[in-house]
Amino acid sequence: MHFRLVDQVLECSPDRAVTVKNVTLAEEYLQDHFPGFHVLPGVFMLEALVQSARLVLECRDRAGAGGVPRRMVLGGVRALKYGMFVRPGEALRSEVTFDKETDDGSVVFRGSATVIRVAALASPDTAVSGRFTMRPVRMLHL
Repeated sequence: MHFRLVDQVLECSPDRAVTVKNVTLAEEYLQDHFPGFHVLPGVFMLEALVQSARLVLECRDRAGAGGVPRRMVLGGVRALKYGMFVRPGEALRSEVTFDKETDDGSVVFRGSATVIRVAALASPDTAVSGRFTMRPVRMLHL
């Protein structure tokens, strides 16, 4: 099953991406998470950051490497912190920044996502933040 957790791309460059995921009650997974108190699961908040990082990687690959996109997956997560819940009717604004590329071809990102509330006048609250690594897909040789 594939979940698209980027509804809008506000900014995309070889170093940074800013995206938005609008959370609606129509999303099937919210019916079970949690009954009576529907919220975007934390793992989906992380996946929104990962999908945003893939946009940065696509921009980097188009700018160099002959335009050939790399197949990358989540390789690790460090210092991930969760803050506020994201409920239906709210949006998750994700921002990821390229940090460094390692010798094995992995790419480290810093990312954070804030809750955007339509009716709120206060500044956005952080839903998730941390560092994570995208690594090349490893092919199994049988």
